[in-house]
Amino acid sequence: MPAAPTVEASHATTARFASLDLVRGVAVLGILLLNVVSFGMPEAAYMNPRAYGGWHGADLVAWLVNFVLFDGRMRGLFSFLFGASMLLVIERAEAKGENAASVHYRRMGWLLAFGLAHLWLVWKGDILSHYALMGMLAYGLRGLTTGKLLALGGTLIAATTLLFAAMPAAVHHAQNLAALTQAMGVPPAAEIAREIALHRGGYGEILRARFAEHAAMPLAMLWVYGPETLAYMLFGMAGLRSGMLRGEWPRARYRRWLLVCWGITLPAYVALAAYLVLAQFSLFSVALAAWALPVPLRPPMIAGWACLILLLARPGGALTDRLAAAGRMAFTNYLATSLICTTLFYGYGLGWFGHLSRWQLYPMVAALWTAMLLWSKPWLARFRFGPFEWLWRSLARGRWQELRGAASV
Repeated sequence: MPAAPTVEASHATTARFASLDLVRGVAVLGILLLNVVSFGMPEAAYMNPRAYGGWHGADLVAWLVNFVLFDGRMRGLFSFLFGASMLLVIERAEAKGENAASVHYRRMGWLLAFGLAHLWLVWKGDILSHYALMGMLAYGLRGLTTGKLLALGGTLIAATTLLFAAMPAAVHHAQNLAALTQAMGVPPAAEIAREIALHRGGYGEILRARFAEHAAMPLAMLWVYGPETLAYMLFGMAGLRSGMLRGEWPRARYRRWLLVCWGITLPAYVALAAYLVLAQFSLFSVALAAWALPVPLRPPMIAGWACLILLLARPGGALTDRLAAAGRMAFTNYLATSLICTTLFYGYGLGWFGHLSRWQLYPMVAALWTAMLLWSKPWLARFRFGPFEWLWRSLARGRWQELRGAASV
């Protein structure tokens, strides 16, 4: 019989899993910094601040902070953690002698169902269905060595860079300008007015428009974002295998990686931001500097974010514990923010859509962050899982899981 784990081994395991929860907690809070623009403003405002919401003064500062530090990085960090957690679940199933493929695909199948319900019934910006589909593909790559995971991920990032380079090229050659203007330029005032009127309307009207425009979005995302997302998941697997995301590296190694990664990417992002401002967010500048060029910069900056979070972590600290709890309940917190924000912004709720400028969105983000940090830890002191984590786990395992009792690793 295998020996029982020592107290020291148990503590080490707890710390490693807590590091994953901590990084995931920062990611789920950080994602809201970007998603709130999609909740509260017309779609084009996400890529181009000139489209709506203000691009001077405090509004420009809000855009600059997000662009330089967070845009795409929080989504990528969440994707890193998804890949790492996916591999961890597979390894646990294999260690228990379970059918790992069955465990994995049941989880991904139910995640896809949750994601489609979220997309079709709540909010067009769903990412869960995309993760489920990419997770199904990633399973076949789980056996690659750390080096091969990194190499394949890098190849996918290079392919994505080439794919995204088609956008500025199309603008330069005056191709598909109407569609590109709709996505990343300044759409006509009539189109902005139509989108505002729609989202200030009733649930039925919004639902019909969502089905008409976004029902098949997960399939479209496979081609546009799929290679990049898969790369992030592979990087997350490599991060787990190497010990980076487990918190096992020496602090000096985390510092070294942070200095190298951010030493390269932060100045590059600042330069891209300066170019966009000087170009007054022209269609070509946005396609080039906000869409195509950031692709190869994101992975090292995401890695730098992970290093920074783990360097700043203080095991047992109040904020560290609350962030880890929010990360452990990331599925619930992600869906809860969608339900809350759509209720605040859409016409069937308070109807704030289009009423706030860019900077005015962020006091609400701070309030939602506070709520997530305040409720997640007390919930996990009484229950083993977050509400949606419990439902997902129960459905994937085909039986109701025990909910009551403090969460444990």
